[in-house]
Amino acid sequence: MLRWVGLILVIILIALQLKLWVGGGGMAEVDSLRASVKKQTDENVSLQNRNQALAADVEDLKHGEQATEARARQELGLIKPGETFYQVVEPGAATSAPPPPPPVTGGQ
Repeated sequence: MLRWVGLILVIILIALQLKLWVGGGGMAEVDSLRASVKKQTDENVSLQNRNQALAADVEDLKHGEQATEARARQELGLIKPGETFYQVVEPGAATSAPPPPPPVTGGQ
């Protein structure tokens, strides 16, 4: 009788181990979920950093004239009256725009 009880307990132990390692909700699924959570956490941190940078940029644009002026100068080419614009082109640098046409003279 004791031998049968021991055999049944061993079979139950094997069945539980199989369910733990192979079955649904087992270790493979747990590892997969942990990797998924890690990936999502990393992405969330990256997006939070980006959001903080954008929020700081918005705050600067709302309350600071210098930030607005700097952005206008950089993105829109703002030149104030009385300022002189100098563009430095390095030798051998490729330009995307063709050179300006020569000035027209009134000789005709």
